Amino acid sequence: MDIDYAASIVPAPRQIAWQKQEFYAFIHFGMNTFTDREWGEGHESPKLFDPSHLDPRQWAKTVKDAGMNGLILTCKHHDGFCLWPSRYTDNTVAASPWRNGQGDVVAETAQACAEYGLKFGVYLSPWDRTETSYGTGQPYNDFYIHQLTELLTHYGSIFEVWLDGANGEGANGKKQYYDWERIYLTVRRYQPQAVVAVCGPDVRWVGNEAGHTRPSEWSVVPAALQDVEKIIDKSQKTDNTEFAQDYSSADDDLGSRKALADYTGELVWYPAEVNTSIRPGWFYHQNQDTEVKSAAELFTLYQQAVGGNATLLLNIPPMPNGQLAEPDVAMLRQLGDSVRAFRNENRLMNAQFTFSSQQDSIDEKGLFQRDNSTAFWQPAEADRHPMVTVTPREAVALNAIVLKEHIARGQHLEETQIQIQTPQGQTWQTVAAVSAVGYQRIVRFPTTTVKAVRIIFAQYRQFPTLSYIGGNLLP
Repeated sequence: MDIDYAASIVPAPRQIAWQKQEFYAFIHFGMNTFTDREWGEGHESPKLFDPSHLDPRQWAKTVKDAGMNGLILTCKHHDGFCLWPSRYTDNTVAASPWRNGQGDVVAETAQACAEYGLKFGVYLSPWDRTETSYGTGQPYNDFYIHQLTELLTHYGSIFEVWLDGANGEGANGKKQYYDWERIYLTVRRYQPQAVVAVCGPDVRWVGNEAGHTRPSEWSVVPAALQDVEKIIDKSQKTDNTEFAQDYSSADDDLGSRKALADYTGELVWYPAEVNTSIRPGWFYHQNQDTEVKSAAELFTLYQQAVGGNATLLLNIPPMPNGQLAEPDVAMLRQLGDSVRAFRNENRLMNAQFTFSSQQDSIDEKGLFQRDNSTAFWQPAEADRHPMVTVTPREAVALNAIVLKEHIARGQHLEETQIQIQTPQGQTWQTVAAVSAVGYQRIVRFPTTTVKAVRIIFAQYRQFPTLSYIGGNLLP
């Protein structure tokens, strides 16, 4: 691998905007909610869909309270039932008794997201187990593009289009080959700011649905990973738990210098999204009301994903009445308290910086601003031992250092050491070392009272950058 080539790969503006979302919700709601299943067979009667108290505003408020920044709705799952009145099928809410056939769940959800300041995204299953044209090639691809166009043009700004590669036989016994490139062109045409995730060129599935994250997550990876999830022979055809671990995208090292040592192909910016559910299932099942993940478990997932150069997509499924269950709401409210406390705290705020060198003059205060997108530090070209020392005004207790690279210039950090001085002496102690940093890395270590923190950039690609440094005392 040419290390300079790897260092030159940078994200598109839409990928940077997506990464800043950090944490957002998946809402699995539809026909399966009413049949108490995970995967419908298709051809279920639309008359089964009849939520008595549908309340997307409650969804949006809960999502906001949990510290999330967006929401993706399952507008159509594999069973083919559409949560909007699509012009291209009768298998929609228009054929249901809900709102006397005049309702539109997608519209109400998009409006609720706008009201609560959330970004809105859509999931449109490529597999449709009801549509008769599935398995006929272009006629079905035309059908799919028509429905995708409806979602992209009728419901305002879309931040993410989430596509899995589930692909089973149609009622005619034939497989459907999805026209992925046409799908991508359609998204680019109508929502150019949106990312296409999983079976798409912008965002990579982390490789499992259990919330597992890699020790080091690289955003610069082999281009072939963009195709892994959409290979028809490897696509998911049945609802099973083993499938979530089958793909090579679950390998724990995708982009390190060692992993790419013998690689000579194309590299791309293809960051990871961690998706998991607050419950064992993706759709609501009453018998899982006692199996909701605790707020502590959820905050650990948050730290590992959002603090590990990925984003976290957390599923919360509404009940058949159209509202989120109280056990889920309670845990999410507690989670939100932890997320806000983390985001609002920087125990190193207004500390003094000492740089080994500087490429350009910067506003140092910007390095304490978590959402800063312009100010960043870069050492002088001749600096072969770059480091940054942060000295707070008084000793503080810490157990986490938060680092962010200026990813608009690429992902460069390969080995970063965290050293501290305690009030008792002048000796520097190494308390942690990490490899990949990227958009954000939460580096944990035992709680220690420190009078100074030193960040040593021991190995990097071309040059290191730093756009944020934070100090936290996390639970």
